[in-house]
Amino acid sequence: MRKKTLLGIVLGVLVLLVVAGVVVQRQFYGNAVGEEYELFVSRRADYGELTDSLMPRLRHRWAFGVYARRIDLEQTFKPGHYELKPGMSVIEVARMLKLGLQTPVRVTINNVRTPAQLAEKLARQIDADSTLLTEVLTSSEVARSVGFDSVTLFSMFLPDTYEFYWTVTPRELIARMKREYDRFWTPERDARRERSGLSRLEVMTLASIVYEETRKTDEMPRIAGVYINRLRRGIPLQADPTIKYAMQDFGLRRILYRHLKYPSPYNTYINKGLPPSPICMPGRAAIEAVLDFEQHDYIFFCARPTFDGYHNFARTLREHNANARAYSAELNRRKIR
Repeated sequence: MRKKTLLGIVLGVLVLLVVAGVVVQRQFYGNAVGEEYELFVSRRADYGELTDSLMPRLRHRWAFGVYARRIDLEQTFKPGHYELKPGMSVIEVARMLKLGLQTPVRVTINNVRTPAQLAEKLARQIDADSTLLTEVLTSSEVARSVGFDSVTLFSMFLPDTYEFYWTVTPRELIARMKREYDRFWTPERDARRERSGLSRLEVMTLASIVYEETRKTDEMPRIAGVYINRLRRGIPLQADPTIKYAMQDFGLRRILYRHLKYPSPYNTYINKGLPPSPICMPGRAAIEAVLDFEQHDYIFFCARPTFDGYHNFARTLREHNANARAYSAELNRRKIR
């Protein structure tokens, strides 16, 4: 009887150990992530901030804590952007953080006019402070390292959506954008550029003016052709968007005579030729429009009074003045000051 009792106790203990083992195994190796979640761990975050963000998303938190201590995760976790997938175990999550197995983020660069605006846009998409980004984007030393200067470095950035690690440093980002710039300027594009007689920087600068003049891609090559004609004839470009850039007043709705005297190397009413650098980050359609500028004999254009986004083009000052009067009259009628 005693033997049977002892055997029963032993079997019971064994069953409990097996059950406990299964439970523990499930704690470490079972499904700890219930739904997909993006975890962002900043370089400035400590381990407490990491666990505060992570733990509410995990099952088996006790097991995570045990395994994290075993691999010294508190001292070795890597910052980054991590994707937690349903079905991941606590071991997989902890190892991912220890090894820095982060997932790239998609970073969109477009529609900015100044390095400071670019820095602000980037700071919302990667783990970098906008102040530091601005310093790097305007650094003479950084610019020289990629073949530009602090004024023209902005022209290296091409609008697009790129994949970066969230923890990319500003200097790493600059190096990547230089590679993208070099990749963009293929021999075929350079051959088309030579048709215009412009340098790469001048193409980007003229494209920025074209881009600010119109969003109508079918009209961009014609506008580019007007400016090419003016450059070749030594006529000031007289591009209104350069006035806004010179004054740093991008909300200016109407360019008045007093604005045309604003002293700045970017004012193309008082300076011949192109400004020192782009006045915005041009869309790729505008860059291609400069490379494929339309050959014609127009030297003026003015927005249509219909406000449809298109322009009237003119070969003579007389024609242009008539177009300008019609547009000005419509501005007055609409009380646009």
